[in-house]
Amino acid sequence: MRICIIFGHHNTENSFNASVRDTFIDEAKKSGHEIDLINLFDEDEQLPFYRSDINPPPEIVLQYRKRLEDADAMFLIGACHNLRMNVIIENWIDWVLHPKWFFSYRSLLPDSKYFGNYGYPVPGAMKNKIGIVSMSYGGPMLSYFNFSLFDNIPYRRLKKSVFQLGGLKTKYLRFYSVLPTMTDAAFDKHMRRVRRFARNLKK
Repeated sequence: MRICIIFGHHNTENSFNASVRDTFIDEAKKSGHEIDLINLFDEDEQLPFYRSDINPPPEIVLQYRKRLEDADAMFLIGACHNLRMNVIIENWIDWVLHPKWFFSYRSLLPDSKYFGNYGYPVPGAMKNKIGIVSMSYGGPMLSYFNFSLFDNIPYRRLKKSVFQLGGLKTKYLRFYSVLPTMTDAAFDKHMRRVRRFARNLKK
């Protein structure tokens, strides 16, 4: 399987998220997977903040889409900020996973005065591929429990409001209480989960 990793943490060398990335890559390669890594903060060309009036999109957006087309899975890695992934990943999503490449919208009643915009998404270039999200949270799982009842919790929002539009099959890695005081034992447990996840990853 060819996996395109979109890494969105500013510390690309020795952060917890960098360890998740490097551990996954190491184990995935042992399992025969190919990796295409995009470290967003290290890119020579940075995407501008998304604006819908920039059309056609920057050339780098088309390059990212081509890399996704050549992959079997898209893997987003980052931290949770204010119940969203960090801004560089969210901005990348806005640019790259966009109609009509990622999905198009089909109206059920195009001639209706009142329901002309009512319809359903039609998946595009990423249909039936795998969408993976690895997200780290600063607090314990219980601190996010209230939000789990709603669709605005980050991983659920990505699945229902983004990935499903493009026909992606969703998988998750979630890490709680990711703080500077994390014990070595807790860190090692997280990394074992990452390795197990990489070994078990199939189309």
